[in-house]
Amino acid sequence: MDAATSRPKAVIFDLDGCLWYPDMYMLWGGGAPFSVESDDRLLDRNSRPVDLLGAVPEILLELHTSAEWEGVVVGIASCTDEPSWAEECLQKFKLADGKTTIKDVMQVEAIYKANKRLHLKNIAEETGVALDEILFLDNEYGNCQDVSSIGVMVAYTPDGVTREAWDKALKRWPAPGEIVYGAS
Repeated sequence: MDAATSRPKAVIFDLDGCLWYPDMYMLWGGGAPFSVESDDRLLDRNSRPVDLLGAVPEILLELHTSAEWEGVVVGIASCTDEPSWAEECLQKFKLADGKTTIKDVMQVEAIYKANKRLHLKNIAEETGVALDEILFLDNEYGNCQDVSSIGVMVAYTPDGVTREAWDKALKRWPAPGEIVYGAS
C-alpha cells in the first residue's frame, strides 16, 4: 500500500472538547444520569445538553463499518474529570446509523488522569501498534505537543472532530511526530 492509500493502524480520540461538548467537569452539580434527547445530544440530570461535535457520528461509523478501516484499532485517550460520566455518554450516544453507540466502536480505552504521552504509550503496548502508526486527535494544543514528541501523528481539533480536520489528517498521513491543524 502506498502512502496515498495507507491508513493508521490505530486512531485514538480525546473525549472532552474533541468528540463532545461540554467537558464533563463543566457539568458538576448535574452530570449522570444522562438521558437521550437525540442521537447527537444527551441531557444531564439538570437538563444541560452534551452535544457531539462536528462529524463525529459519521466518522466513527465509517471507522466501524467501512472495509477500508478493517483491522484498524479505534480508541480513546482521555483524562476527563468524571470518567464514569464519560463512560455513560459513550454508551448512550448513537452514531449516524441511529443504533451503533460510540462504545461499540471503541476497542481500547485509556480514561484516567495522566499525561497523554502515558495514555498513548499504554495503548501502543496494549495493542502492539507502534507509536508512529497511531493517529491521535485532540482539541488541546498542549496535549498535541506532548503526544507528537513521542512520534505519534496528531490532528489538532480545536473545534472538535470536524470533517475538515479528519480529511486534513488523512491526507497528510503518514507524518510521525507532526501536528496537523484541523482548523482553517
